[in-house]
Order: sequence, then C-alpha cells, then structure tokens
Amino acid sequence: MSDFPDFPNSFYQFEKELGHNRAGGRVTYLASDTRTQKKVVIKQFQFAKTGASWAEYDAYDREIQFLKQLDHPGIPHYIDSFQTPDGFCMVQEYKHATSLSENRSFNPEDIRRIAIAVLEILVYLQNRIPAIIHRDLKPENILLDENGTVYLVDFGFARIGGEDVGVSSVVKGTLGFMPPEQLFNRQLTEASDLYGLGMTLICLLTGTKSDRIGDLVDISYRVSFKHLVPTFNLKWVNWLEKMVEPRLKERFPNALAALAAVPTSPLRPPDAQFSQATLEFHAARLGDRLTQAVTLTNPIPDTLLEGTWEISPHPHDPPTDRYCWISITPATFADNQVECQVTVDTRKLMTGKTYHRKLLLYTNTLAKTYSLNLQIRTAAVPAASSPLPKGLLLLLGAVALIVNWLVASVVLSLGTVDKSASTAGFGAVVGTAIGLEFAAWLMRSAGGRTGSTTCTLAAIGVGVAALIGALASDLTTAGFVVVLGAGAGVVNGAVIGVMTGMTAEKLIVSDSPKATAIATALLIATVGSSIGLGFAIGFMNLAIFTVLLSSSLALGTLVSHLYLRRTNMLFAHRKTERYLIKP
Repeated sequence: MSDFPDFPNSFYQFEKELGHNRAGGRVTYLASDTRTQKKVVIKQFQFAKTGASWAEYDAYDREIQFLKQLDHPGIPHYIDSFQTPDGFCMVQEYKHATSLSENRSFNPEDIRRIAIAVLEILVYLQNRIPAIIHRDLKPENILLDENGTVYLVDFGFARIGGEDVGVSSVVKGTLGFMPPEQLFNRQLTEASDLYGLGMTLICLLTGTKSDRIGDLVDISYRVSFKHLVPTFNLKWVNWLEKMVEPRLKERFPNALAALAAVPTSPLRPPDAQFSQATLEFHAARLGDRLTQAVTLTNPIPDTLLEGTWEISPHPHDPPTDRYCWISITPATFADNQVECQVTVDTRKLMTGKTYHRKLLLYTNTLAKTYSLNLQIRTAAVPAASSPLPKGLLLLLGAVALIVNWLVASVVLSLGTVDKSASTAGFGAVVGTAIGLEFAAWLMRSAGGRTGSTTCTLAAIGVGVAALIGALASDLTTAGFVVVLGAGAGVVNGAVIGVMTGMTAEKLIVSDSPKATAIATALLIATVGSSIGLGFAIGFMNLAIFTVLLSSSLALGTLVSHLYLRRTNMLFAHRKTERYLIKP
C-alpha cells in the first residue's frame, strides 16, 4: 500500500517524497504530470491535520499569485495548484539539482559562480515593484545542477513590500542565516537577503554545516571566519565581511551594489614558488655577461599567476633609463610555470668585488610582492695574482734539466763502451721525439687539447733535430747501442712531454691565451733541457749553447711582455675605476 496521498481528480502521479515539515503541515513530493510526462514538484499544505487555520490559505493564495508573476531561469516556474480535503497542493517546475547543503566540495571558482548567480536572481527580485525579499536564503534553498546552473527555491517566507506573503511557519527564517534586523522583527530592506547569501557562501568556503553556522557568530552578531580561510584573497574576505555586516547601514544596500563589488580576482589567489631564493653569479673574466634562470611555479589549480619584475633601487646604481646592468626576461608574464632568465653585465662593475642586489616581483598572489636576492662576484684584478704559476714552471724546468742530464749521461756511457757516441745520441733524439708523441696521445686521451698540441709541437722540433743529426752522423756503424739510446730517449720524451702538456693546460686555466701558454711551456722545457744537456755534455757545445741562449732570450722576452701587459691593464682599469658602479 502506498503512503502517497490519493487525489483522484488530479493529473499527477506521485513518485517519492523529497522532504517534509510535519509541524508546519507541509510535505514535498516528486511527481509526474500524466499529461506531459514531465516531472514536477508538489508541495502539499495540510491545515486540518496540523490545527492550522484555513485563513492561512489566503496568504498562500497570495504567494501563488506572486509566483505566477516570476519569470527567471533561476527560479522554478509555478505550474498549478488544487484544493485537497485537508488543505491544498501547489505544483512547480522540477529541476534535477541538489541543494548546496549536500555533502560535497566546491572549488573556489564554483563558489564565485554561485555567488554571482544568486545575486543576479536577487537583483531580479529586488527590481520588482514592490521589491521581493526572500527572507530564507540558506544552503538548503539554493540548488545546483550538473551544468552549474543555480536555482533559488522555497519562497514560503518571502515578503512583498511591507506585507507577509508566506505565514506557514511561526519562525520566519532560519537561525544563523537571518540578519539581526530580521531576528528582532525590525524593518527589512533589500540588504537583508545579502546576509543570508553571505552566510551561505561562508558555509561553503569553510566547510561549516548549516546547523553549526552559529559557532562563527559572536555575542555582537559579528561573523568571525578569516581564521578559517587564511589563504583566500583578501578582497574576497573583505567583500564577504561586508555581506554579513550586522549593522544594516554598513552592509551593501542591495544585490545590485553587491554584484558590482564582486572582486574580479580569483577567490583563492595563485601562489608563487621559486626554484631558488638567491642567484649567485661568478665572473671568470672581465666584462663577462652572466645568465642564470629561476623557475616560478603556481601550484593552485584554476588560477593564473601574473607577475612583473622590477629591479630594486640601489644608491650606487645609475637610473635604469640611463644604464641598467641587470635584466630579466620575461619582465612581465602570465603563466603557471615560467622560467625567467636573469642576466648580469659586469662590464661597468669594479673588479674583484661582490655585489648584492635585489629583484622585486609584483604578483596577483596573496603575498603581492616577492624578492629575489642576487649575489655577483666579479673577476679579479688582472695583476692581483701572479701572471704565471711560478712554482709549476720551476718544477717543469727542474724535471727537464734532471731527466735530460740523466739521459745524456747514459747515452755518453753507451758511446764510451761502444765507441759510437754520435750513434747513441741519434737514437736518443729519435726516441725523445717518439716519447713526446706518446705524451701527446696521452694528453689527447685525457681531454687536454692544449697539452696535446704542445707535445706535438715539441715532437716536431725534436724530429727536425733528429733529421739534421742523421745527415751529420755516420750511421753505418749503428747497432744495438742505437736501440738503447732510443729507449732512453723515449722515457725522456714521455716524462718531459707529460710535464710540458700539463703545464700548458694549467696556464690556460690561469687565464693565459692558448698561444702564450704553449710558448711558455715549450720555452721552459727547452731551457731546462738545454741546461741538463749542458751539464752532461758541456756548455761549450755549439748546438747546446745556441739552443740555450735563444730559448732563454725568448722566454725572458715573453715573461717581460706578460708583466708589462698586465701592468698596463691594471693602470688602465684603475684610471677608469672612478666611473664604475660600486658594490
């Protein structure tokens, strides 16, 4: 047996109960119109069963006449009404939507759309003559369908002008959602419904249930909710505070004013997360242009991060319209993940100094302004350090001297035994060329291109010497002593070659030009080798004397040139330093 009411003369087939207010004698059903097969909502008012006066029917009749005049897509249309033995029924359009009081979550953009949609409905109601005041705005009376369309329902407590339309309940409103003027039965205005809407939005934003909304209201009827939404846009917080202002004069005067004041910025603002808080720049050479990247990310969904970079003024920097040595690309952006390139031009900065500067980022986030620290270390003064690594050069010269002296002594001893010193010497020279080429291969394998080039050039020079020696020597008596001399030469060439190549690589790291590094390493090795051969063979040997003299003169000229060049650079730099930007 069905619990649904039986109205044989009606055209409606009841399907299920949607809600009820037994004390007020009202039950709401979902039904179908047998004529159109469309779903409708039927509100049954039972006066006889609840002891209510039939005189109240006149008030409901006036409500029906009022609903007949409403034509807004956000308000379900009135369809029909008919009397029943104990009251009457009112039929309205059915919307496949659920109330905001249902257990579900709303993202900030959903809440923004709900606020605007309800305000537009209130604007429509308040533009009626006379204005219509709903008086019961709460989550249960606002519906939302799957397409995001908002509906305002239940006009049972509505007031037209100064008259009550619905008096079906003693409580004309819902506690917690009634403004103070309604709670104390004072004159209502178009601002009164804004209070209920504001409290509804606060429920959605804070996750507060309708029956617990009173927990947010203090003894002076002021609503405290800011602590529950610490990351929300301050403009939205201020707007909501004005919607629920207990003093009527401090609230928005009507829905149109509240709608015009709805913040255009997102309800929950974006956030800016930096990949690093400080960028450190280190210049290796004078006048370097250095670039580093910082990535900004916005993790807040449904928001767009917007920002504009600005260089924080510094007392030592010239105006940016005259000269700007720091630049940011892009300077303005609108993206949720952007890589910004920060470029520093050190041409007009003092050498060997550390600069501290700050970039400011103005955004549409809650923090508004962020700072990015820059630390710039410029290249050292050219003459602040030794132009050449003296210790390494002395070590190269000493190794060349000792190894050549030992090899020459071995070759001379072989020649004394075999009475073919020239033949043994020729083998040593050839072996040295081979050893140098072996050292070049080792340097090339290790990635030392400059060192490899240095060893190859040395091998070519020694090879030419071997060719000249072959033309001047009698090789007809060559024998096993040539092999022994060549073996000693290979060791000599390999050791000196590796040392010479490593020295050339070190000079490159010390900011010497490639040609200068190669020439310096070769000359040091040549001078050391000549002295070592001089100790073993004698400095009066024409070849040794010529090589030693020419290489020493060339080395002295090169070193003097390097010192003079660095001195001139230092002088020129100090001369212009007064015009440079200070740290």
